[in-house]
Amino acid sequence: MAIVIVCVKCLGKKRYTKYQLDSIKEDLEKNRNYPKVLVQIPMFNEKEVYKLSIGAVSGLAWPSDRLIVQVLDDSTNEVLRAMVEAECQKWIQKGVNIKYETRNNRNGYKAGALREGLKKHYVEDCEFVIIFDADFQPEEDFLWRTIPYLLENPELGLVQARWKFVNADECLMTRLQEMSLDYHFSVEQEVGSSTCSFFGFNGYL
Repeated sequence: MAIVIVCVKCLGKKRYTKYQLDSIKEDLEKNRNYPKVLVQIPMFNEKEVYKLSIGAVSGLAWPSDRLIVQVLDDSTNEVLRAMVEAECQKWIQKGVNIKYETRNNRNGYKAGALREGLKKHYVEDCEFVIIFDADFQPEEDFLWRTIPYLLENPELGLVQARWKFVNADECLMTRLQEMSLDYHFSVEQEVGSSTCSFFGFNGYL
């Protein structure tokens, strides 16, 4: 695949779009015309990580009145459901607009939960949707680093962000997993982009 990247770049078949992100950010801050964003976090018995993802998303830098967080909990453990709901209530009391949603069934599994979340009346005026898995911990400026791409280019359908392991340096096994992930993003994704091929979905925007 690395050879394909070199060949494509040498032949000049890949055209990169240049984005003026700084000017878009300045315009947003000046005019206060922030798009409304929905963040979806699908969960299923995520006892070890639910606090991490909910806390990270609740700390995203974006106007609170322009951000909705959906915690879509398909957990079968009633005790765990109560714990997740309590965590959501904690952040609601801090001013975060979190909606805790459950279902009576798991039709469609994760995709079904996401679809049901989009049917809620309070998301009708949301312009963009972000999806994080239950173990994701986005950095505070994630929206500022992604939304401007979509604002500048109306033809852009989605933005994907690279992700990494938080415990990559813990042991040899985690380092090997990090190397495998690096290969995926630096080689496989680059080849797919350069050749206009199908891409792997990372679960972001």
